[in-house]
Amino acid sequence: MSSIAIGQTKQDQKTSMMDKVKDWLRWNTSKLVVAPSFALVLVFVYGFIAWTGYTSFTKSKMLPIYSFEGLYQYIRLWKLPPWHVAIENLVIFGGLFIIVSIVLGCLLAILLDQRIRGEGILRTIYLYPMAISFIVTGTAWKWILNPGLGIENLMHGLGWTSFEFSWLVDPDMAVYTLVIAGVWQASGFVMAMFLAALRGVDQEIIKAAYLDGASISRIYLVIILPTLRPVFLSSFVILSHLAIKSFDLVVALTGGGPGYSSTLPANFMYEMTFRRNQIGLGAASAIMMLATVMAIIVPYLYSELREKKHG
Repeated sequence: MSSIAIGQTKQDQKTSMMDKVKDWLRWNTSKLVVAPSFALVLVFVYGFIAWTGYTSFTKSKMLPIYSFEGLYQYIRLWKLPPWHVAIENLVIFGGLFIIVSIVLGCLLAILLDQRIRGEGILRTIYLYPMAISFIVTGTAWKWILNPGLGIENLMHGLGWTSFEFSWLVDPDMAVYTLVIAGVWQASGFVMAMFLAALRGVDQEIIKAAYLDGASISRIYLVIILPTLRPVFLSSFVILSHLAIKSFDLVVALTGGGPGYSSTLPANFMYEMTFRRNQIGLGAASAIMMLATVMAIIVPYLYSELREKKHG
């Protein structure tokens, strides 16, 4: 074989190798970019969830102890009155927060769906609270509901001296101030979800209902709202998740008080883990919260995947 032919063969092999490298990079560049963040999430999210889960089966206090003790912390957890108070508060707060936010968000979406003047401004006003953190929301509502600074003080200044609104310092009513602040922040987000769904409803069906003489209220109740079942379900899942993990709103608004009257499970977990040096007990409460979230998320994901599978 001549030297020219050998040189051509080497050049062809080099070109082929370069093409393979380019093909490999084209198909794997996205994986290389995502790999570091995937590894970090695997370690610092799922790794610490696994660590918390194991710690909940130990007698860890100030420092972790890795000897397995079974359900000791869970039995201890469910014997503590503050944990029962936190669970009761979560039921009250979560139930009212979810129901009122969905109803109010749905009504606001129906209102804006009437193509009223100034819809863009109203939509921005309703959505704005979701753009701020729960810490800011809690601080603002703490000022508004404070008997010495907010609504009560304003009414007294206007001459209504018998007016009282002291829910913030009332142990029986403090948890409802969390509902007020939470609904104020989340209802605009729910409205946006419903409004997007309403704009996607087939207008031909609505026109046909109008021609048949159906009223606007009957069209929404019988035709439109039943088609929005996925939005109701998505809203329920998102709001449930927000309610279960609520921590900063409580800290900023009530501090969990008076006493334990407005404490939620997340605040109980923080108190036990970082202030009372009961790491095992705090881990057990965290796992109970995780189990509650999973009890809501898993059926939702299963139903979504099942619908996609069956078209």
